[in-house]
Amino acid sequence: MSRFIAVDRQTDYLLPPSIEDWLSEDHLARFVVEAVDRMNLDKFTQQYQGRGSAAYHPAMMLALLIYAYATGVFSSRRIEQATYDSVPFRFITANTHPDHDSIAEFRRRFLAEFADIFLQVLELAHEMKLLKLGRVSVDGTKIHANASKHSALSYGHIEKLQLQLIQEIDQLMKLAEEADQTPLPEGMNVPEEIKRRKARQEVMDKAKAEIEKRAAERHAREKAEYEAKIAARAAKEKASGKKPGGKPPKAPDLSINASDQVNLTDDESRIMKCAGGAFEQSYNAQAAVDTESLLVVATFVTQACNDKQQVEPMLAHLQALPGELGKVNQFLADTGYCSEKNIERCEQAEMDPHIAVGRDAHHPGVLARFSEPEALPADATVLQKMGHKLKTQSGRAVYALRKCTVEPVFGIIKSVMGFRQFSLRGLNKANAEWNLVCLAWNLKRIAKLRPNCVRSG
Repeated sequence: MSRFIAVDRQTDYLLPPSIEDWLSEDHLARFVVEAVDRMNLDKFTQQYQGRGSAAYHPAMMLALLIYAYATGVFSSRRIEQATYDSVPFRFITANTHPDHDSIAEFRRRFLAEFADIFLQVLELAHEMKLLKLGRVSVDGTKIHANASKHSALSYGHIEKLQLQLIQEIDQLMKLAEEADQTPLPEGMNVPEEIKRRKARQEVMDKAKAEIEKRAAERHAREKAEYEAKIAARAAKEKASGKKPGGKPPKAPDLSINASDQVNLTDDESRIMKCAGGAFEQSYNAQAAVDTESLLVVATFVTQACNDKQQVEPMLAHLQALPGELGKVNQFLADTGYCSEKNIERCEQAEMDPHIAVGRDAHHPGVLARFSEPEALPADATVLQKMGHKLKTQSGRAVYALRKCTVEPVFGIIKSVMGFRQFSLRGLNKANAEWNLVCLAWNLKRIAKLRPNCVRSG
C-alpha cells in the first residue's frame, strides 16, 4: 500500500469549479474586491464613451491594480501573467485575462482618480471605526525614479559634448567634400552620421535650456531670500540703533553651476542622497501616518532633496481631509523638518508640533528618561521652546511614537510590498503612483485590522 496521497492530473472536474471556493473568506484579494465594489467609481465609468469594443469594468481593473501593488507586482506584463498563474489574480479578474496594454493604459488614464480612491479608502476605514484622526507622524523617503543616474548630464559636460559634436560634423562635411579623391571608410554613410549628430545636438540644446530654466528659478528664489534677510537686518538695526552682530548675508551667486544636471530619461527627477550614502535618480515621497492605525492619511511627491520645505504642503493636505475623519491635533516629525517657520506654521494650523531640533545622543544616562528639564528663560526662542518640550517626559513619550509609526510603514512598503522604484515618469505621474501605493497599503492594513468586516450583500 502506498504511503503517499495520489496525484492525478488527468481526471477532469466532475462539476465546474466556482471561483468563490478558491480563496478563504479572509483573503486579501476577496477583501479588495469587496472594498472596491463599495466605492463610488462614477469618475471612472463616465470616461467611457460606449464606442468600440467592450471594455473591462473599471471596478475589476482597479481591484486588480490595487491587489497587484499590495502584493509587490508592479509591471503591467507581470500583472497580466499573474492573471494566468495566480489564483487570487484569477479570482479578481473572474478568469479573464486583461492584456498588459490594457492594464498600462488603465493606470495611465486614471492617474488623477487615484487621489479620490485614496480618500474613499480612508472613509471606509472611518466607517469601520479604524480611523479617527488625531496624531500624525510625518516623514519622507527616497524612491528611485524610472531613470538611471547615468542618463544625467551636467551643464559643463553638455558644453563639452556640444563642442565635440560641432567638430565631428565639420569633419564629416570635409569627408563628404573629399569623397571623390579619398574613399570613405567602409560602411560609413556621411548623411546618416551628420543627421545622427544633429539629432544629438537638439537633445543637448533642450537639456541645456532646462538647466538654465531651473537655474533662473533658483536664482529668483535665492535673491528673494537674500533681500528678505537684508531687509530684516536693516529693520533690526533701525529699531535697536545698533549694528546687528554676525556676518551680513552673502549675496547669492547668480551663475550657472557646471555641476547642475538634467536627466534625459526623466528630467523631472533629481539626483538625491539615499540610504547608505549613495546618490540615485529619485523622488522624495512624503507621507503622514496616523499613529493609532498606521494608515497613511496624506501623501505627495516632491523634487526637493530635503524635507525642510515640506511642512506647509503637508499641512495643506491634512487640512483638506474630509471633516468626518476628525482633526489632526499633533504633528510629529524629525529634525529634517525643523525650523522656526515650520513650528509656527503648525501652531497656526492648530496642530501641536513635536519636531526634533537636533539628533539625540545614543545611550543617554540612566536618569535621563526620568528627569524633567530646567525651566526656560522668559526670552527663549521658538527652537529653544521646542527643544525643551521634547526633553520633558510627556514630550519624549509623544515623539517616541514617530519611529514606530511612519518608519515601519515605509519599511513594509519597500521591503515587504517591494516598491522601491516608480514605474511611471514625471512628477505628476509619480505623485499619482505614490497615491496608488499608499492606498494599496491602507487596504492591506485595514484587512489585517478588521478581517471580514466588509462583506457584499
